Amino acid sequence: MLKKIGAHGSGTWSFPGGHLEFGEEIEDAVRREVIEETGVEIKNIQQVTFTNDIFSQEDKHYITIFVKAEIDAGEPEIKEPDKAVEIGWFEWNKMPEPIFLPIINLKKIYEFN
Repeated sequence: MLKKIGAHGSGTWSFPGGHLEFGEEIEDAVRREVIEETGVEIKNIQQVTFTNDIFSQEDKHYITIFVKAEIDAGEPEIKEPDKAVEIGWFEWNKMPEPIFLPIINLKKIYEFN
């Protein structure tokens, strides 16, 4: 997880992620975002679920697609210091606070196995 700064969700902990580029496949976007944010290469990407996320104070509404994957190469590090200030591994039931709204919503519908 990364502790976000500077933009949407600033001050919260989140998984690596971002917006799809026009015409980009979900798996390609996931690979790109994880490399850009952490330097880690991933494989065996599987779509898990989605959440409907309404950020009332920001007047934003997103559908967040969640995937799971395996590390293929690399050690996580902050690659975009203007977007994150901390990085770490956390157990599903021991995530740091505060967490990003889409993850709050994910935890309501998905039990990690």
